[in-house]
Amino acid sequence: MAVDGSAKAFRRQGRVVVVGASLAGLRAAETLREEGFTGSLTMIGDEPHEPYDRPPLSKQVLIGKVPADGTALPRRRAIDAEWRLGVAATGLDLTEKRVRLADGQEVGFDRLLIATGTRARPWPRDAEADLDGVFVLRTADDAARLDRRLSGRPRRVLVVGAGFTGSEVASACRERGLEVTVAERGPAPLVGALGGVIGGVAAELQRGHGVDLRCCITVTALEGDPAGRLRRAHLSDGTALDVDVAVIALGAIRNTEWLAGSGLGAGPRGVGCDAGCRAFDVHGIVTDDIFVAGDVARSPHPLFAYQFLSLEHWGNAVAQAEVAAHNMISDGPDRRPHLWVPAFWSAQFGVNIKSVGVPTMGDQLVVAQGSLAERRFAAAYGFQGRVIAAVTFDHARWIDFYRERIESAAPFPPDFAGVDRRPGGIRPVPADFPDPALPSHGPTVTLSGYAPSERRITFTPAPA
Repeated sequence: MAVDGSAKAFRRQGRVVVVGASLAGLRAAETLREEGFTGSLTMIGDEPHEPYDRPPLSKQVLIGKVPADGTALPRRRAIDAEWRLGVAATGLDLTEKRVRLADGQEVGFDRLLIATGTRARPWPRDAEADLDGVFVLRTADDAARLDRRLSGRPRRVLVVGAGFTGSEVASACRERGLEVTVAERGPAPLVGALGGVIGGVAAELQRGHGVDLRCCITVTALEGDPAGRLRRAHLSDGTALDVDVAVIALGAIRNTEWLAGSGLGAGPRGVGCDAGCRAFDVHGIVTDDIFVAGDVARSPHPLFAYQFLSLEHWGNAVAQAEVAAHNMISDGPDRRPHLWVPAFWSAQFGVNIKSVGVPTMGDQLVVAQGSLAERRFAAAYGFQGRVIAAVTFDHARWIDFYRERIESAAPFPPDFAGVDRRPGGIRPVPADFPDPALPSHGPTVTLSGYAPSERRITFTPAPA
């Protein structure tokens, strides 16, 4: 470190670099200033835009409620930073403490926050991905381009993948009166995130709103005309669809490639870190000056069997960024852990969906309030005899209740007064998640095991 090592001296004179100028990076920068950091602060982002909010892109921009350039994140305070926007980080030198940039320059630091997030997974064949009419949705520019194309009223839109993003895009298309087909390789929408029981409800919801939903189907090829415009999609059941627009919603890729060879425990699942947001190196040893926050991070959580969780949640990005920033400028005894309970929401087809906890850990499920048939309910997930998660459809008032059950390791199935019981009480059923070896699109929580890097570890019991 360039200063004497104490938190007090670092707050005055230290150099902090934040790679990732989006939600987590901005909130971390604001927290640094709020907590008294007066040293130099550099914000590096690969997009030319200052930080903006991503959830409205699929929830509001595509239905015309908000323009794509109207989603800037509100500022809690001035951060007095040097902004390096429109230039990506391409490498990291841990020994010299320098970040290499795509324009050939380097930026030195004393402490670094990695908040590079994720990007949309593209269509795997470049020539087809480049067809006019093939889109992904991750950035404000993506949303603006797709909004313009949908405004032209294409004959049919194909959405590839029925996770949360794909389902929200399909909902926006139907709200605009457009014909839409959704191709999902799993047995139901949202099945990778919420399981087959809830996925069945989501399937009924989509079909009830006029979506041509095709499950257990993959798109095998996208075909263009001689002018390079998308005209047809070929499906794994041998059928073909005439489509003008295809939105590829195959999930996200964590932005870690720039860290290859750096010595950090970074890979396709993210950057491993401890509960204090300090990054692990490839040997599983925690670093002192490298911190991680947001979608790119994966860290252990005591409420969830100390699994390393990779979370694509807005609230997690904020909470983890605030913890990381606090710990960057605090001495050891004053540092705190990131123990935020995962939470997520979606608006689609007129229904507000919220989840809390880690549904993908659940092996059983009970509908404790409301009913699946009415598409208005609260359902709890169980794992090893305790409540591990919950999901609500238009029943959000129960979310805080289940958050408390999760935090207190309450027993599963839940047994408490005031439940809308059906005759015979509530009985657990299998949550029906697909085989993880054949994942569906769209989980928002990934359980990534105990290894901080992509190496695998086998624990051998001690001899008797």
